[in-house]
Amino acid sequence: MLDRLQSLEDRYNKLNELLSDPEVINDTTKLREYSKEQSDLEEVVQAYGQYKEVTQQLDDAKEMLEDESDDEMKDMAKAEIEELTNEKEKLEERLRLLLLPKDPNDDKNVFMEVRGAAGGDEAALFAGDLYRMYAKYAEAQGWKIDVVEAHTTGVGGYKEIIFMVNGTGAYSKLKYENGAHRVQRVPETESGGRIHTSTATVAVLPEAEDVEVDINEKDIRVDTFASSGPGGQSVNTTMSAVRLTHEPTGIVVSCQDEKSQIKNKEKAMKVLRARIYDMYQKEAQAEIDENRKSAVGTGDRSERIRTYNFPQSRVTDHRIGLTIQKLDQVMEGKLDEFIDALLLEEQAKKLDEIGE
Repeated sequence: MLDRLQSLEDRYNKLNELLSDPEVINDTTKLREYSKEQSDLEEVVQAYGQYKEVTQQLDDAKEMLEDESDDEMKDMAKAEIEELTNEKEKLEERLRLLLLPKDPNDDKNVFMEVRGAAGGDEAALFAGDLYRMYAKYAEAQGWKIDVVEAHTTGVGGYKEIIFMVNGTGAYSKLKYENGAHRVQRVPETESGGRIHTSTATVAVLPEAEDVEVDINEKDIRVDTFASSGPGGQSVNTTMSAVRLTHEPTGIVVSCQDEKSQIKNKEKAMKVLRARIYDMYQKEAQAEIDENRKSAVGTGDRSERIRTYNFPQSRVTDHRIGLTIQKLDQVMEGKLDEFIDALLLEEQAKKLDEIGE
């Protein structure tokens, strides 16, 4: 581990030199590439610097204990050794985590697709609740939300809403929301007060760059149509809405959020690229490890990653068995407790895999 840390520190120092080189400064591609690499290394290099400093202090304290004859000074040295040993162990654990393989998509923006699934109108209402929950979480992180496509229902919910989350590290946090979410509550329209169970599905797709997904324009069929509002009525007479069909994969994306056909096509193209990228990733991941393949599921009530129980004001994440009795706070976007726990679980699994 120490050899690897030293090589990373050497590379970090080399990058500092390169970023001061006028030739690199004038080359925007290299400047961006080296700056990104340096930023990725910064945390682990700083932690390694702290580790070396603590190790040196520990060696000095041990040497002092051997040379010291005064009992009081020996006691002080022993106390310092104990404190520094604990600090060194904590830094070693942190460095092990920092050296874990990083998901290459973690720093990317994401597209989120929330759909009402099993449960009719109540599922659509819950899809709307989830969208608002994510919007509030994104706002708290300083991220920006941009709606791409939304199909509302007459009761104020969403059959489907697709939106982009722009912000550093968006995928690293939101990827854990991928799956079926179950809600248990009494619908406002239910006179008997019976608890209904409904589900909504959430898909989280990292934004794909042009260089990551090569799409041949000839493979895309472009259809234009008039934008429609709730109930299907036309809201304008211009053919501004766009539907893209990727013929080789059959993936279809539509966008009517913008008034401009060009902007709608740009948005739809971003979603299409993300979906194709996600499909390729899933195929590759399935070959590596079938058990870790990402899947949203059908939205059947029996499939779920998380349950939101309104009568008991509790939320349970079934992947890690964590229950939080703060449903109102969770629905207001307070998701950190779940996301942090899921991150720790993922890190623990990676450490186990390395150990094996």
